[in-house]
Amino acid sequence: MKSLKVVFLGTPEFAKTALEAIHQSHHEVVGVVTVADKASGRGQKIAQSPVKVFAVEHHLPVFQPEKLRNPEFLEELRKLDADVFVVVAFRMMPKVLFEMPKMGTFNLHASLLPDYRGAAPINYAIINGEEKSGATTFFINEKIDEGHILLQEELTILPDENAGSLHDRLMEMGAKLVVKTLDGLAENSITERPQPQVEHPKNAFKIFKEDTRIGWNKNAKEIHQFILGMSPYPAAFTTLKIGEEEKGLKIFGGRFEIADHGKPAGTLDISKNEFKIYAEDGIYFPTELQLEGKKRMNIKDFLNGFRSFENIQMA
Repeated sequence: MKSLKVVFLGTPEFAKTALEAIHQSHHEVVGVVTVADKASGRGQKIAQSPVKVFAVEHHLPVFQPEKLRNPEFLEELRKLDADVFVVVAFRMMPKVLFEMPKMGTFNLHASLLPDYRGAAPINYAIINGEEKSGATTFFINEKIDEGHILLQEELTILPDENAGSLHDRLMEMGAKLVVKTLDGLAENSITERPQPQVEHPKNAFKIFKEDTRIGWNKNAKEIHQFILGMSPYPAAFTTLKIGEEEKGLKIFGGRFEIADHGKPAGTLDISKNEFKIYAEDGIYFPTELQLEGKKRMNIKDFLNGFRSFENIQMA
């Protein structure tokens, strides 16, 4: 089978797994493009992206341009004479870059396009209670996530699966799909096809801090899916009032019951043995949480951390 010369562009763990799969295949990675190193954490230590760490360990040429239109960077890439560029969890690319390789540039997206275009497809698939997700490889064009589809595979979402678990399964599936796409392009056996025209495709917009606040006036099932869809990252949160102090409370998981309770949505019952938050049509029981300033813990350890429950309420 023909071997392709590949330039890989990506940043997080999701991308690193795809890079590793290409590196282990018969295709040749001739260059890796990732974000610049940056200081992070309390000690402001210089952190390298998972993609860079892998590339350095395996002696692959690494490029970390501040600007993707930088003429010197573009010239360096041209010299690599790659057949194809592969993009996984990177950033917006200028036309001068994605049109460079003779076979084009394709992207791996963690959804069944055209649904869930955008930055957070895995989170929104869980939040919306989808029964299936999947991965798509498609040629990049000037519109975000709208290029012609190359290959697509479905994955069943498991009951009570959270975004972290789905992420990890799609990461493995996506890595294999990237290699399969390279094989198909090498053999000229893939027929690219336009994405289906859907009047209202489901969106996966970038998630900001305020988007992660739990709306307790929703029904219990929606709240449960929202918490799963934000878990473990960026994490759904609510606010507790402990005495006169307000503290953020991240909730990573729990269970719910449909019940006619007659209590206002968003109020709670808390004691040594239970923590119940009332939704519109039922009760939510958190099982894993993290109070601001504390570490993540199970519900038993969380409740054991309080001497009294009289002055605790929802803010």
